[in-house]
Amino acid sequence: GQVMGYIMGKAEGEDKEWHGHVTAVTVGPEYRRLGLAATFMNFLEEVSEKQHNGYFVDLFVRVSNVVAVNMYTNMGYTVYRRVLNYYSGEEDAFDMRKSLA
Repeated sequence: GQVMGYIMGKAEGEDKEWHGHVTAVTVGPEYRRLGLAATFMNFLEEVSEKQHNGYFVDLFVRVSNVVAVNMYTNMGYTVYRRVLNYYSGEEDAFDMRKSLA
C-alpha cells in the first residue's frame, strides 16, 4: 500500500483541563480534495473528546497558508489569536481552535 496522508496530534493539559492539539496533518497531492484531511481531523477530535475528555482542539497554521486556513474554517475552526513570529521568527501563525461537545 501507499501512504495517502497522516495526522499527528497529542493531548495537552493537566488535571481536568485537557485539549487536543494537531501537530501535523498532511495529504499527498494526488489524494487531496477527497475528504481525507477532514476524516483525519474528525478522528483526532473524537479521540480528544472521548478518550481524554478534551474541551477543544487547537492547531497552528501559517497566516499565509490561505488554503489551509479556509479548510480549517470550513471544518469549524476559528482564529483564536495571531502568534507573532511563530515560524522561526519569520512568519506569524494563527492559533485556530474548535470547541468540542
